[in-house]
Amino acid sequence: MATTQWQKALEIPGRVLFSEGNGTLPRLEINTAWSTAEIYLHGAHVTHFQRKGQPPVLFMSQLSRFTEGIPIRGGIPIIFPWFGPREGESAHGFARIQTWDLREVSQASTGEVVLRFSLPDSPSAALFPKFTADYQVTVGKTLAAELIIANVSDGQDFTFENCLHSYFHVGDIAAVSITGLKGADYLDKTENFARKTERAEHIKISQETDRSYLDTAGPVEIHDSKLGRRIRIEKSGSLSTVVWNPWVERAEQMPDFGGEEFHQMVCVESGNVADNRQTLPAGKSNTLKVEIGALPL
Repeated sequence: MATTQWQKALEIPGRVLFSEGNGTLPRLEINTAWSTAEIYLHGAHVTHFQRKGQPPVLFMSQLSRFTEGIPIRGGIPIIFPWFGPREGESAHGFARIQTWDLREVSQASTGEVVLRFSLPDSPSAALFPKFTADYQVTVGKTLAAELIIANVSDGQDFTFENCLHSYFHVGDIAAVSITGLKGADYLDKTENFARKTERAEHIKISQETDRSYLDTAGPVEIHDSKLGRRIRIEKSGSLSTVVWNPWVERAEQMPDFGGEEFHQMVCVESGNVADNRQTLPAGKSNTLKVEIGALPL
């Protein structure tokens, strides 16, 4: 990786550094008074966030591939403009497999580091009404991510799905429960997208789980008794919450995911999928924002 003069100019000594990441992909290393983080330009992908003196908040697979055109396994992939498979196309859209442009790096007066990215034009994007996609990541006591989609076409509606596909590190999935989703309807992918209603206050995972909870605008928490913490996910501009753990058989089928790694992760994803997909008239925008914090139980 050749670090460009533009990239070097964006560095903040002691706070933001460009480096050669895995697979020689360009990576940003961020260091604040409270936390550390890493972001790859490939997919504008946050691969690490950790409060100092605490375990990592995000999960990364030890088998993740760091190769252009292939998604990174773990962290926070950006899912856009569709969720799930699409015939002849990359699953979960093209945003997570493109190199994003880094536009600006700054430090707030309160100490947080703010990074702004934009998705460049591509042949895949040309299949949709003209849009812009911008992404802002703020690293401090918490990790905040904002995906801003704007329809800049000449009079066409733009329909899309988006999701910040967050992988969270847990001590042991058997010691984890998820709260904040009781009463919500969800689509159960493991049962051919059957529509069900969540009855549990504390959701436990003991088998393959792949659920898209609909019309869920409130915060969700991951309670982890093994690590003695709760991860709180607050969001806005999001009506869907996806909960995923591949469990044994599915994990063994994925070449970039360790067969036993499902014990140490759970995905709680914020976005707008399925019935909650977004339609933007020309001139309008949607901002999907997620703020992630780690708190004691």
